[in-house]
Amino acid sequence: MLEEATNVMMAKKAPNPTDKHVGARVRMRRMMLSMSQEKLGDALGLTFQQVQKYEKGANRIGASRLQQIGHILQVPVSFFFEGAPGQTGDGFAEAPSPAYVSDFLATSDGLALTKAFMGIKDPKLRRRIVDLVQQIAADDDA
Repeated sequence: MLEEATNVMMAKKAPNPTDKHVGARVRMRRMMLSMSQEKLGDALGLTFQQVQKYEKGANRIGASRLQQIGHILQVPVSFFFEGAPGQTGDGFAEAPSPAYVSDFLATSDGLALTKAFMGIKDPKLRRRIVDLVQQIAADDDA
């Protein structure tokens, strides 16, 4: 019985989906500002490893710390919960984007592509690029 309890206590617990979502939003916003984990950690008085744990959802971010992160990253606390799993709308918020969009924007490639794409002023050129990428993706599926 004691051995069973010890095994249960030693098993790694999966991060809470909301904690993972909040962490991913912290990462996405930090990357949007081209800020390193080390720089965010310094501003918070933490190590970059602690920032990594927050961003992965391995460690839960407390309310006051989340408010501090929001201030540093120049977003309201509500930003971190937009599109969170299990979130019920109040009728005023816009529909959350699909999870794959948040996941894509949380990558360095996704963020770089989005920034570059938004820098293209000609809407017809942007449309042609979207068509091209869709065609390439369709060819990969075949």
